[in-house]
Amino acid sequence: MVPITASFTSEAPLHPRAAELLSTVFASGWADPAKIHMPSRKAAGLLNEARETFASIFGTRSDEIYFLGEPSLGFHLGINGLLQDHSTLFYSGTDRAPVHAIVDGRVNQGLAVTTDFTSPSGESDVLVYQSVNPETGIKQRHPDFTGQVFVDNTAYGVHTVLPENWSTAIWQSRSWQGPSGLGIFALRSGQSWRNPLPHNDPTKVPQTFSLPLALASTVALESFMKDEQSSRAKIAHLRSMATQYLQSEIGDVIVVGEKEEVQPSLLSIIVAGVDAERAVNDLSDKGFYVDSGSACMSSNLAPSHVLAAMGLPTTGNIRLTLHPNTTEESVEELLGHLKAVVNNQRNISQ
Repeated sequence: MVPITASFTSEAPLHPRAAELLSTVFASGWADPAKIHMPSRKAAGLLNEARETFASIFGTRSDEIYFLGEPSLGFHLGINGLLQDHSTLFYSGTDRAPVHAIVDGRVNQGLAVTTDFTSPSGESDVLVYQSVNPETGIKQRHPDFTGQVFVDNTAYGVHTVLPENWSTAIWQSRSWQGPSGLGIFALRSGQSWRNPLPHNDPTKVPQTFSLPLALASTVALESFMKDEQSSRAKIAHLRSMATQYLQSEIGDVIVVGEKEEVQPSLLSIIVAGVDAERAVNDLSDKGFYVDSGSACMSSNLAPSHVLAAMGLPTTGNIRLTLHPNTTEESVEELLGHLKAVVNNQRNISQ
């Protein structure tokens, strides 16, 4: 598989190592691991190995790891499974859309929610902790919270360490170039949690995930971590190079989170006087693909609720994701085209 270095979107292609093994894992992972015949026992063994790999990387026990066929379901399981009617849900305006949907549901029921993190909390209260924001790359400090903590690790959460007081957590396979349609859910052992889904059996989560995808995701995670660790300095250099160019050669650019600790692979900017949708299309016509708008809405060009919550302009937002295979040459070429696009919109003679 040839890397597409002109793609600066958050959605990267399936990791080449996982793609190579995909046919193999589909051939070996077809059996139901819950049954007792030989193919099923083999499938169960592969699944347990996958759990152990994820647990060792994420810092959990293997029996705390569950696979989900619908990643967004992890928000419902992780948050509503902890909440009680008398609980207060603590959340942020920069949280993902599934969190806001849960908040709206509680508000409609007349149940307590708050964005005031100075309010006192009890043991039954629940905090949504987002380790890294998917739109800005801003990292959050571990929360000092007396209640229960749901950890959203769905964006760049591979290298983040779970806080000591975590209760439930969710990751998604796409964030490490694994196959789509797979989420990893963690439920801390001994945690006070109830299955919020209608059910009549003792299983904690639906068993409708694809075992081959779970195995492919395991391979992708291991390979992605090696790639990113070896490329960490390069990615930081590319981010610094791009930031300097944006501010010196284009100007009137806000680098979101410039004074915060950020995930260096994500560069979110707001370019004054620019229609972001038009810029995205113009860059696409030249073979360069970037992101804009909300990272978690049905249409990603919808205005960003994250930027709005931060008090920043929601127009002119462009996001660049720097992948391990991104080259300095491709970044320089992108920036040159971006300058031309911006100048054209600002009616600046070139």
